[in-house]
Amino acid sequence: MKPSVRPILLLLALAGTGLGGYGLGRKTAPPPPPGPETAAARRPLFYRNPMNPQVTSPVPAKDDMGMDYVPVYAEDLAPSARSGEAVISLGPEKIQKLGVRSEPARRRVLTHVIRALGVVEIDERRVHAIAPRFEGWIERLGVNTTGQPVRQGEVLLEAYSPDLVSAQEEYRIAGSGEASRALREGAIQRLRNWSVPEPWLRRFEASGEIQRRVPLASPVNGIVLEKNALQGMRFLPGDTLFRIADLSTVWVIASIFEQDLGHVRVGQTARIGFNAYPEQSFEGRVSYVYPTVTDAVRTARVRIELANPKQRLKPAMYGDVTLQAAAEAEPVLAVPDSAVLDSGTRQLVLVRLGEGNFEPRPVETGQRVEGYTEIRRGLSAGEEVVTRANFLIDSESNLRAAIGSFSTGQPSPAPTAAPDHSMHGGH
Repeated sequence: MKPSVRPILLLLALAGTGLGGYGLGRKTAPPPPPGPETAAARRPLFYRNPMNPQVTSPVPAKDDMGMDYVPVYAEDLAPSARSGEAVISLGPEKIQKLGVRSEPARRRVLTHVIRALGVVEIDERRVHAIAPRFEGWIERLGVNTTGQPVRQGEVLLEAYSPDLVSAQEEYRIAGSGEASRALREGAIQRLRNWSVPEPWLRRFEASGEIQRRVPLASPVNGIVLEKNALQGMRFLPGDTLFRIADLSTVWVIASIFEQDLGHVRVGQTARIGFNAYPEQSFEGRVSYVYPTVTDAVRTARVRIELANPKQRLKPAMYGDVTLQAAAEAEPVLAVPDSAVLDSGTRQLVLVRLGEGNFEPRPVETGQRVEGYTEIRRGLSAGEEVVTRANFLIDSESNLRAAIGSFSTGQPSPAPTAAPDHSMHGGH
């Protein structure tokens, strides 16, 4: 190599080494220190207990289980333009950990369901008394036990009555002439006034033979509720010898609590279940709401009429009564009860805004019916509301609302002081 070329190569090598060092220095040099605004924005405002969001600490700390307190930064806060409440931002992992569930608010017809205990009773209008209008003696009993089922027209007893025999004899003595017609008609009318059976009376008129015994029959299909008749017993006019109940229709008397009475109407459908027939429910209608309330338990009696053609339902049986009444005739905006946070002075729902953001929204509530609450103001149909884990999210809302008030200069409750866990170390 020529002597003149060597100095040139040496200069080129030194220049390459310098450029390489400059590039390496640019790659490994530390970033410039953050400005005062950036550092303030990323500085935690406080630290929060991971298990109890109401407990905070101004410095890093650990809880009783040794878990680190979670830092809370100012940029996590975003005021809601609609409600003025602080919007809560949660990451996907936190949302999954809390088990957050939500569903849209919908318009629906709220159906008020009333449940009550009912007791089967005999329809008072279907109880018949066998009380002769004449005096007599019982010569034969056809039905001799209480509770015995009887059929319409079945003979309960046969009685002898001197008054009936005397009236028949007057009819015979009157003869068949036109002049004695009034006497005959008077005798027949007396027998009718004593309410003797019409077939028995027609048989006497046709044959003219005195009927010594008169049968008394059951006027309906039913059961014997009461039997005072005894073989050979003398009875007077008006004595009740039998009481027969027709059980083809029965009453169920339901005890309805006072606060539910406003939802009960005559004609309302009721469904009743009985322990004796767990596979079947019976349907009836409200026929009467009694005008008084029981002082001790504050319930009112409601009468439900129930068809009982096979007489499967027995008096004094207990049943579970369910009444359904539309609380509102038109659909109303409603959310599940679990979506409403009620502090006693106001009600909130947590609206899911998307991307992990939740807005505490004050609402005006109406009726609560079968797991749903009517929303009268503050929410629109289709907005997603949190139905599960909303209490935990609301705890964060309370803390962040307090932080948001720092920036507006409004007073807010001081965060709860954390237990002293500095001995466990910090961040």
